[in-house]
Amino acid sequence: TVFSSGRVFNDWLARTRADIALLTTDLETGPYPYAGIPWFSTAFGRDGVISALQMLWLNPELARGVLAFLARYQSTETSIFDDAEPGKIMHETRKGEMAVLRELPFGRYYGGVDTTPLYVYLAWSYADRTGNDEFVDRMWDSLCAAVAWMEEVGARNGDGFVTYSRAADTGLFNQGWKDSADAIFRSDGTIPKGPIALVEVQGYVFAAYQGMAALAAKRGDVAKAAHWSGMAERIRNAVETQFWMPDRNFYALAIDGEGKQCAVRASNAGHLLYVGLPSAQRAQSIAAQLLSGHLNSGWGVRTLADDELPFNPMSYHNGSIWPHDTAICAAGLARYQERTSVVKLMSSMFEAAVRFHMRLPELFCGFTRAIGDAPIAYPVACLPQAWSAGSAFMMLQACLGIRIDGWKREINVERPRLPIGIDNIVIRHLAVGEAKVDLNFQRVGDRVVCYLDERHEGLVPLVVRS
Repeated sequence: TVFSSGRVFNDWLARTRADIALLTTDLETGPYPYAGIPWFSTAFGRDGVISALQMLWLNPELARGVLAFLARYQSTETSIFDDAEPGKIMHETRKGEMAVLRELPFGRYYGGVDTTPLYVYLAWSYADRTGNDEFVDRMWDSLCAAVAWMEEVGARNGDGFVTYSRAADTGLFNQGWKDSADAIFRSDGTIPKGPIALVEVQGYVFAAYQGMAALAAKRGDVAKAAHWSGMAERIRNAVETQFWMPDRNFYALAIDGEGKQCAVRASNAGHLLYVGLPSAQRAQSIAAQLLSGHLNSGWGVRTLADDELPFNPMSYHNGSIWPHDTAICAAGLARYQERTSVVKLMSSMFEAAVRFHMRLPELFCGFTRAIGDAPIAYPVACLPQAWSAGSAFMMLQACLGIRIDGWKREINVERPRLPIGIDNIVIRHLAVGEAKVDLNFQRVGDRVVCYLDERHEGLVPLVVRS
C-alpha cells in the first residue's frame, strides 16, 4: 500500500488500486486483470501482461496469475482462422454468440504479435522480482515453446524480426497494441503491405531473449544461455541498422513487407527505451523528441507526432494519448537516467487524472495543453481500464527508482525523486522474499532520502545510490 503527504495524490492512488481490484477476476489459475469496461471486460493477453508488469514491484501475485492463465491456453496447433501457431500466446478470449458460433475467431484468438515476447519478458521479470525458481521450472516448457515460435518467425525474414500478417480476413489487420486498421502507415499516409515488423515488438523480443538467457544461466544451461544472448544481440543490431532514421534521429514505426521503413515518428520508439535496447546517444535523441512539443501534448505522450501526415488528436491511435503508453515511455526514460523528465510526465498524468475524476481513461485526445484547459475525453474510451490504472504505479516506480532483487532478497533504489508537490511517500508491507517492510522516501532540501522503518531495519538489505 502506498501513502503520500498529498491528500489529492492519495485519492488518485486509492481510486487506481480500487479500479485494479474491480477489474481483477480470480480464475482457477489465479488473479487476472480483465482489460476494461465496457468493451473489453475479458482476458486479453497483452493487456494482462502489461498490467502485471506495471504492478509487479508491489504485487507480484498478479503476474503469477497472468502467467499461469496464459500458459494454460498457449497454442499447440496451427489454425488460420484463429491466427494460431504452436507456442504462440493468446491475444484475447470472448464468449459472445458470434465467437461461440465461430463466425468470428475471438473465442480464443492468437492474433497479437507482441503478446508472446511480452509473456516471456514478464516471466523473467517475475522471477527477478521474486526469486521463485520453482514457478519458473514449472513454466520452462511453455517459455521454451514461446521462444521457439519467436525464432521460427524470425527465421522467415532472415533478420530475426518477429512480424505479423493476418492469416484470415476475419482476423485483426494490425496486430500490435496499435491495432486499428489505419494505425500503421508510411510517411505519405499509405497503408503498407505485410508482413510488418513493428519497432516496439522487436524491443520486446530483445528483452525476451535476454530474459531467457538469464534464466537459462540460472539453470546451469550454458549453451542455451549463450544462444539466447546471441539472439538478443542479433535483434539489437538489426534494429539499430534497419529501423534508425539518421535524417530524423529517431526509430521508424515499422519495416513493411517490402523491407522499407514506415518512416514515421511515433511513441512506439519509447518502448525501446523501456527494454534498454538503444545506445545511450540514440536514447538521448529519442528522449528529447518524446518530450518535445511534437509528441508531448502537456498532458502526456501522443501516439503520433503532430507534424506527421495522418496526425489527428481525436483518432484512436494516430495522435491520442494512452496513459499506459506514456507510462512505458516514462519507465524507459528512467532507465536512461532521465528522472527529471519522468517527474514531469507523472505530474502531467496526475493533473489529467484529477480532471477525469481520479480515473485515467483508456485514452484521451491529444490536443496541446493550454492554460485553463482540461484534457479532452475520447468519447467511447473504456473507463476503468486496467493498464491505464496501473500506469500510476509504473510511473511512481520510475520516479522512485526502486527495484527489488528477488534473488538477493534486497531493495535497490537509484537516484530517487518524488512527484511534484509530494514531500514524503511510504510503501507499506512491501514484500521482499518472506519479509514485509515499510519503505520511506522523504524530501530533505533538494534531495530525497530513502530508509526502512525502524521496526524493519535489518530485515532486508537496502542499497541506495544517489
